[in-house]
Amino acid sequence: EVQLVESGGGLVQAGGSLRLSCAASGFTFDDYAIAWIRQAPGKEREGVSCIKTSDSSTAYLESVEGRFTISSDNAKDTVYLQMNSLKPEDTAVYYCTAAPRPRSIATMCRLWHDYGMEYWGKGTLVTVSS
Repeated sequence: EVQLVESGGGLVQAGGSLRLSCAASGFTFDDYAIAWIRQAPGKEREGVSCIKTSDSSTAYLESVEGRFTISSDNAKDTVYLQMNSLKPEDTAVYYCTAAPRPRSIATMCRLWHDYGMEYWGKGTLVTVSS
């Protein structure tokens, strides 16, 4: 059974930090890319950050570049999203998703909706207070 289990969400003040984790199981981790996708209240989902686990290449949404860092621990089949300098506009449910390894992680991250994410976690809520 495929599982993507997110953890690490919570309530934090603006300027604070959180680290999200995504533990994967049930598929060959190295053959997939992981994307963090978020959905803020009343807004459409957007791709935040992506990583190709086979070579650790990464991509970021422009608004989080320099504040968020995505990484993977292939020995644990786990991806992390370190979020620093959080802003109220980062408030959202963050979903861990997986898709077969793409040729370009940047393209997949930008066009994730068209690319089609095969597996989804249940999401973890991040709330940033002002």
